[in-house]
Amino acid sequence: MDFSNFLLMQHEIGLIAVFLILFFCDVVGSKDKKWFHPLACVLFAGLTVVSFFLKPQGEAFGGMFVATEMTGFMKSLLNVATFMVFLQTYKWLNSKEVRDKRFEYFTITLITLLGMYMMISAGNFMMLYIGMEMASLPLATLAAFNKHQQKSAEAGVKFVMISALSSAVMLFGLSFLYGATGTFYFTDMAAAIAASPIVLVGLVFFFGGLGFKMSLVPFHLWTADVYEGAPTSVTAYLSVVSKGAAAFALLFALFKVFGNIQGIWQGIVWGLSVVTITLGNLFALRQSDIKRFFAFSSISQAGYIVLGIIANNPMGITATVFYVLVYVFSNLAAFAVISAVENENGGDTSIAAFNGLSKSNPKLALLMMLAVFSLGGIPFFAGFFSKFFIFMSAASAGFYVLVFIALLNTVISLYYYLMIVKAMYINKPEDQSVGTFRTDTYSRISMVICFAGILAVGIVSYIYTYINGLAFI
Repeated sequence: MDFSNFLLMQHEIGLIAVFLILFFCDVVGSKDKKWFHPLACVLFAGLTVVSFFLKPQGEAFGGMFVATEMTGFMKSLLNVATFMVFLQTYKWLNSKEVRDKRFEYFTITLITLLGMYMMISAGNFMMLYIGMEMASLPLATLAAFNKHQQKSAEAGVKFVMISALSSAVMLFGLSFLYGATGTFYFTDMAAAIAASPIVLVGLVFFFGGLGFKMSLVPFHLWTADVYEGAPTSVTAYLSVVSKGAAAFALLFALFKVFGNIQGIWQGIVWGLSVVTITLGNLFALRQSDIKRFFAFSSISQAGYIVLGIIANNPMGITATVFYVLVYVFSNLAAFAVISAVENENGGDTSIAAFNGLSKSNPKLALLMMLAVFSLGGIPFFAGFFSKFFIFMSAASAGFYVLVFIALLNTVISLYYYLMIVKAMYINKPEDQSVGTFRTDTYSRISMVICFAGILAVGIVSYIYTYINGLAFI
């Protein structure tokens, strides 16, 4: 074996190193392990910072693993999101119900992240599939982490069943593609692939498999129930990190493998984008639970993500990656506030709990307002620029009707996002409304990072320019 192949897996090796250190500390450490959460956050913060300086480039294991500057940046972006999720878990992981399972939580999360790394760097569909399974199955455990709560246990069961179904659907589709081309390697399949009924069937099932992971309509039916039942930090992880990894995997697969038959899959993406954005928005209007609200919001956001993919050019890659970057900071900011309110309000996640939040906790209300304004794409917030670039990339490929429909849906999304602002700043507090409280230090650090990210990404043009440079490599 050529061990030099492992030199290209610097991000993966770093992640495994963090896991081994945590494992050793768990074995030899004191029984109460109050220090375990700070240690995990410090170690992962170090990995996150270092990851931005790791720039391996090349292919390993016969082309199954591919490392580029773009894949490295995507992994680093997932690290940033995961780190903020870790910060937000402090109070929950120190609660009586789960304090003895802190190591298990971090272990499972790191395993899922390793699977997502594999998905991003896959140069072979079998590597992509294995990475997806490594990322998906442990997530069911995380969804059911509060096993003493019925909704959490139910969320875990639903997720594992849907995950197994989506994996089977995807594997079935890959078998058709293999039958048509005789290979699973991206480069070889791209050279051999041609428009045919068997390729069309394979593409549909392939979309179905990743569609479940991204919560694209009609593969979204699990999303609201799992988001509501899972612990809030796990919901944030599913909404941002898992969705981002699946989006990157779909982006690379379509760009590298199916570029020659884009006329086939662009029609599929067109329909998925319209239906996903529209239904996600319409169902979000009807929600009274804020976790279900953001579940349907995330479905709509997935529609915007595939809107960028449809362009099938470097401009589309840049727009999609930039959109996910903005989405990370905006959505995690919202979930940081939701988690803080939930912990102080006996687990209540109704929108009514946010009534009058601007009076009791003005800083939290401000952060939530910035988050929903960014998610809604209100001008001069980071989300406005991300949507603008997404629309421009689709328009550059001639999809003007699609862009128009997406713009109309943006108006609808502004309405339901403003419902949250109305609850915080206009509605009077009710019995279930949360009183004045102080968040823990770790959550405040996460909120500060999200706040800075929402502002910086929208203002600093260098970030978009840097991503654009990577897209053309």
